Amino acid sequence: MWNKLDELEKKYDKISTDMSNPEIIANQVEWNKLAKEFADMDDLISKYRKYKETLKSAEDVKQMLSENLDRELKEMAQEELDGLESDIEAMTLELKRILIPKDPNDGKNVVVEVRAGAGGDEAALFASQLYRMYTRYAERNRWKAEVLSSSLTDIGGVKEIVFVLEGKGAYSRLKYESGVHRVQRIPKTEAGGRIHTSTSTVAVLPEAQEVEVEINPNELRIDVFRSSGNGGQSVNTTDSAVRVTHLPTGMVVSCQDEKSQLKNKEKAIRVLRARLLDLMQSKQHKEYAQVRKSQIGTGDRSERIRTYNFPQGRISDHRITMTMYNLESFLDGEISEMLDALVTADQAESLNDQPD
Repeated sequence: MWNKLDELEKKYDKISTDMSNPEIIANQVEWNKLAKEFADMDDLISKYRKYKETLKSAEDVKQMLSENLDRELKEMAQEELDGLESDIEAMTLELKRILIPKDPNDGKNVVVEVRAGAGGDEAALFASQLYRMYTRYAERNRWKAEVLSSSLTDIGGVKEIVFVLEGKGAYSRLKYESGVHRVQRIPKTEAGGRIHTSTSTVAVLPEAQEVEVEINPNELRIDVFRSSGNGGQSVNTTDSAVRVTHLPTGMVVSCQDEKSQLKNKEKAIRVLRARLLDLMQSKQHKEYAQVRKSQIGTGDRSERIRTYNFPQGRISDHRITMTMYNLESFLDGEISEMLDALVTADQAESLNDQPD
């Protein structure tokens, strides 16, 4: 770690020198590139230099303590050393945190897929609540939400809904939501008052740009069909619904929410691109997880991650053994406290994996 910081400091100084070079100043593209790199490193190097200054001060105080001092001076020096060593410990932890490799997807928008799992109508109703929870959270963050495709039930539930959330840090916040969400409650149709357990699954994918995932039109099969509503009722008299099949992988994406066939095709390809990027990265995630002790940030979507217990008003996240008792407000989008805890736990796990 310290060798890496020394190398980064040398690089920082070189960039500073290069930015004063008249030839580079004349080349605005190159100068802007260096200026961005310099700015990105500035916080880290400032903290590292402060750490080295504090380390030097601690060494000086230790040297004083080795000398023949009177009792009062010795106590003052020891008190100062204790404070400096506490600062050094905190600075070391902060430097480790900054050096944690950044997830390249953190700044991206997200494509979120919510599907009803086991539990029939109850699962579909719960999936609808999860969709609302995420869109309410998006509203609180002033993110834009757009439904890409949906399949609803007659009673207001969701069989499947795919939507995009556009906003700064959307993926960095919601990437921990992938997995199985379990609900425990008494259905309105349950005469005996028994608690039923249902599940819904959530997949959070970073939205892929065209430059990241290039889709060859010749590798797509486009089928069109008539849109249908709840219970198979026809809601469109034209073949505006689109089914896109990616032939190399066999992935199929259908979209029928728009009245325009072209818009449905664009939305379907948007979802397909996100799924292909996720497929490409999943192998890397699995290899990374073998090194990590846990998978907080790259959770398996078949894993049960959270339970929502209505009789007790309780939400329990099983990855970090955290329990909250604000179910109503949580489902209304107040999920920041839980997400903060997941981020902290993931960073702590990454710190454990960092070499000293």
